[in-house]
Amino acid sequence: QVQLVESGGGLVQAGGSLRLSCAASGLTLNKALGWFRQAPGKERAFVAAIGRDSWIYADSVKGRFTISRDNAKNTVSLQMNNLEPEDTAVYYCAARSGSLLFTQRRDYAYWGQGTQVTVSS
Repeated sequence: QVQLVESGGGLVQAGGSLRLSCAASGLTLNKALGWFRQAPGKERAFVAAIGRDSWIYADSVKGRFTISRDNAKNTVSLQMNNLEPEDTAVYYCAARSGSLLFTQRRDYAYWGQGTQVTVSS
């Protein structure tokens, strides 16, 4: 059974940094892993995804966020720098049953419970 557990959310001032981590269990190697976020009153939106040796980002976070994975530890991380109030959301770790990278919520079969990120101005 696949299980994803996020950690690392919190409150930070604009311009600050946070690092989110997601511990994955029950997944075979090289499955695509991603991060989504959902702000109050908005749809859950794609943030970033990583495969075996490729990655993609939403335009809104390019140059500020970095996704990485550690296959030995079965973790995926999201380093968030230069945070803006608009980044405030619940952040979700997600995993696909395949290795290709996708940006749509419907393409991810497994989800964590989410971790809150709040950026104050």
